[in-house]
Amino acid sequence: MSSGEIHTTHTAAERLFEALAASSNHYNLKKIRAAYEYAAELHEGQMRQSGEPYISHPLAVAEIVVSLGLDSDSICAALLHDTVEDCADKTNLKELEKRFGEDVALIVDGLTKIVILQVEDKEEGHIETLRKMLLAMSRDVRVIFIKLCDRLHNMRTLDAKSEEKQRTTALETMYVYAPLAHRLGIQRIKQELENLSLRYLDPYGYKEVKDDVEAKYGRHTDFVEQIRKEVGDKMRENNINFTLEGRIKSVYSIYKKMYTQNKSFDEIYDFYALRIIVDTELECYTALGLVHEMYNSMPGRFKDYISTPKPNLYRSLHTTVIGRYGIPFEVQIRTREMHHVAEYGIAAHWKYKSGAEGKAEMDKKLEWVSRLIESEGDTRDPDEFMNVFKTDVFQDETFVFTPKGDVITLPQGATVIDFAYAIHSAVGNKMVGAKINGMIVPIDRVPRNGEIVEIITSGSCKGPSRDWLNIVKTGGARAKIRQWFKKEKRADNVVVGRAAIEMECKKFGRPATEAQRTEVVTALAARAGFASAEDLYNTIGYGGITVSKIATRLREEFDRVVRPEEREQVQKPLEAEDIRVAPTPRHIKHNSGIVVDGEHGCAVKFAKCCNPLPGDSVIGFITKGFGISIHKVDCPNVEAGMKKLEDADRWVEAHWENDGKGREADVYEALVQIHAYSSLTILAEITMALADMKVLLLQINTQKKNDGRMVINLKISCKNVDHYHSIVSRLKGLQDVIAIERGYS
Repeated sequence: MSSGEIHTTHTAAERLFEALAASSNHYNLKKIRAAYEYAAELHEGQMRQSGEPYISHPLAVAEIVVSLGLDSDSICAALLHDTVEDCADKTNLKELEKRFGEDVALIVDGLTKIVILQVEDKEEGHIETLRKMLLAMSRDVRVIFIKLCDRLHNMRTLDAKSEEKQRTTALETMYVYAPLAHRLGIQRIKQELENLSLRYLDPYGYKEVKDDVEAKYGRHTDFVEQIRKEVGDKMRENNINFTLEGRIKSVYSIYKKMYTQNKSFDEIYDFYALRIIVDTELECYTALGLVHEMYNSMPGRFKDYISTPKPNLYRSLHTTVIGRYGIPFEVQIRTREMHHVAEYGIAAHWKYKSGAEGKAEMDKKLEWVSRLIESEGDTRDPDEFMNVFKTDVFQDETFVFTPKGDVITLPQGATVIDFAYAIHSAVGNKMVGAKINGMIVPIDRVPRNGEIVEIITSGSCKGPSRDWLNIVKTGGARAKIRQWFKKEKRADNVVVGRAAIEMECKKFGRPATEAQRTEVVTALAARAGFASAEDLYNTIGYGGITVSKIATRLREEFDRVVRPEEREQVQKPLEAEDIRVAPTPRHIKHNSGIVVDGEHGCAVKFAKCCNPLPGDSVIGFITKGFGISIHKVDCPNVEAGMKKLEDADRWVEAHWENDGKGREADVYEALVQIHAYSSLTILAEITMALADMKVLLLQINTQKKNDGRMVINLKISCKNVDHYHSIVSRLKGLQDVIAIERGYS
């Protein structure tokens, strides 16, 4: 190490220990110094791509950790966070635990990446590392605090990386770490991560907005100072002890509004903001009244996050008013404690809580992490995990109320089904309908802020519908629905999963014996981490993994087991006497829009038990003398038929032509089952709605229930699945309709 490098490192170390000494916290300086010296020894000779000694990075991370007010073990872990990963030949977790204690070792373990070579796919390795970090975070939230500090310093020094690495790191930061910082309420880190990421992802857009911000602020410097003076004078007149802060909206926040909401720069109304910090909650509302007395407020721009805090603990009053020259500006009003939490989020909360009571309260604040881990527990699909992560962490929140007045927080776009499962899995599993503000609504209705949602349940309900998996938005709801099918419908899941695997194998263009198929699937199950082939089938059946995600490995195992020389023996050419043509009965469509095993124009009929529509996933069954019967893949008769081993070879792959949209001239039959409250007008309303949509009603029958409800079964004409959904959407809007399901006969 050169003298310049030594000087730089010593300067960074001195700066860290000066910050520790200046802090009001009582740090264990001896332990922290020992951690620094041990990290420096282990990283000796290692350099960053910028040319700096590697130890400069842990020192910088530790300095950011100190700024969050975290404890001695956190600082030690920050200094040591890369040692196990980068110095594995010199140290390990047991050694760290021996030297610095169990807490430090556990935090470092949570921060250590999973070795990519342990998994077959680099993306899976990344997802597994993220899962591991979240699991460690659920045990000790300090893991994510330090990880965010680590990522912040890496982003600050990203110039030394290649352009490709800059973009990859910036994308990951924007879509994983900035949202995590937001979810934890650490706004200082969140905003810097967003701005730094944007700088690498769209440098031209970043510069354009940054230049506009600087130009606009320069033109209105006197405006900002004037409103500070006016508001300050008003607060003093009313004997309020206050602190005023002015701020300009961050570059990324403006960029996001401009490009996602298609707004011009001049349409950003909260470009300027004034923050009023007072002593008590009562003074917050007093200050709000004074501000509204001074300036005209903009309708619809008031938000009360004090009475209804955000899930990340953020509390504040927000209002937008019109100042001099017609310039709008935002005013944020909060107490000093609220301000501290707004800046440091859960880190501030953690700092002041200790003991069993504090841990219990912290666990409650981090329930969303546990839900996230639980929600992805039954899926092996990396894409599914990231979808859950994005929905539950990235999305803005909607606040809705139960009839008792309890607040339930949902991601934006979540439905009343998500609401039901957020209350309890038993409520979701018994749900038959929902009300919003006292009115019956469709079960795919998205509640809005402040609405009161009531879930209608029935003891006779047989459980959730598989279709709900395509409706719900939250990972928690999806996991609970899958859990129900996993537990209650294992036999059916195995049938569906086996059929899906067999259909995929047929795409390989050569047959295999039963013994070979068994060997292929058993090997695939072991390779994918399942105890048995049946467990793999079950997981596919309840939606825990899709066949497309294991298709490559299935093909590899199939090629390994079904060898070329065996293929030649199996695939002998067909002789004329081997071919039998079944007589073609009447009512069979030869030009139906269905492709069977790659062949167009096959003689098919549509099964009356499920009435498949263009756009449905379908499968064919070779009947004895009546062509091929086309069923929906999830038809109950398919599940039952798959269990009959003697019919296994009669199931064939089928799909719709024209991307499943159907042809304009074709009309199909569809079954609709409507659950509704009994009323004199419900049947008239349904038939009038169908007539208005020019939908032909082919058959109708009703069944009255003892609880004042009725079930109405319809057979209607329909062009395809999209047409069906538009019809159902219209019928769901009828006042007495509770729920609508696809019918089976």
